[in-house]
Amino acid sequence: MAWSLSFYPQLIQTYRRRSVTGLSIDFFTINVVGFAVYTVSTYLLLFSSIIRKQYASRHPSAPEPSVQYNDLAFGVHSLILTVIAWSQFWCCGYKREPTQKLSTGMITLIIGSATVTAIVGSLVSLQIGKWEALDIVYTLGYIKLLITILKYIPQAHLNYQRESTIGWSIYNILLDTTGGTLSLAQLFLDSALAGDLWGGTFGNPLKLGLGLITLGFDGIFLCQHYIWFRGKAPLELIPENDVEGEPNQTNYGAV
Repeated sequence: MAWSLSFYPQLIQTYRRRSVTGLSIDFFTINVVGFAVYTVSTYLLLFSSIIRKQYASRHPSAPEPSVQYNDLAFGVHSLILTVIAWSQFWCCGYKREPTQKLSTGMITLIIGSATVTAIVGSLVSLQIGKWEALDIVYTLGYIKLLITILKYIPQAHLNYQRESTIGWSIYNILLDTTGGTLSLAQLFLDSALAGDLWGGTFGNPLKLGLGLITLGFDGIFLCQHYIWFRGKAPLELIPENDVEGEPNQTNYGAV
């Protein structure tokens, strides 16, 4: 629930500001790809009988995937909201800086992810080696994990460059932190109830990795907002004389 709610503060804040300044287009674009991948992999683990049989064969001590229907509902809900958030850069006429463009690195990541998925799919389809349909799901899971590792970096770097978190909603981070903690707790509990705490936990590397990585980056954003850049206006909004060291009487406050 907390993770699902975490998407709304940024949507609302951007709508009220009528501006996407302070937001990384890389983050919002790759987020769409990430949740598309997550939704597909979760759906297959839940409803594909072939993939579930292959999973049970590889994890005999915990034959049921530690994936629940609420995980799929979360994926679909998140995908819809990330598409809406991404569209605010393009379709709403909000203020946007000329420098807010998709980076070459992020384009490479998207193309590379599609290429790897296609290669694994081909190996499975052609029955080369021991590749199975389950490996496609695991590939999607690792792509989502890689995206989660990398996706926060552009926003954290943008905050660092601007020396401000204005435009980036801290409430989505607070809810994200809560969601990450509860997600890990759910994974441990589901695995324990299945009779194999460690096998069930590490048998779902996607959910485990997502929780740990999310909490790590949330800690960085919380430090940026409440400690390092607390109450600071973005550098592009500070008058030139203030940058050169003269006192600034304007109180920009914190968002």
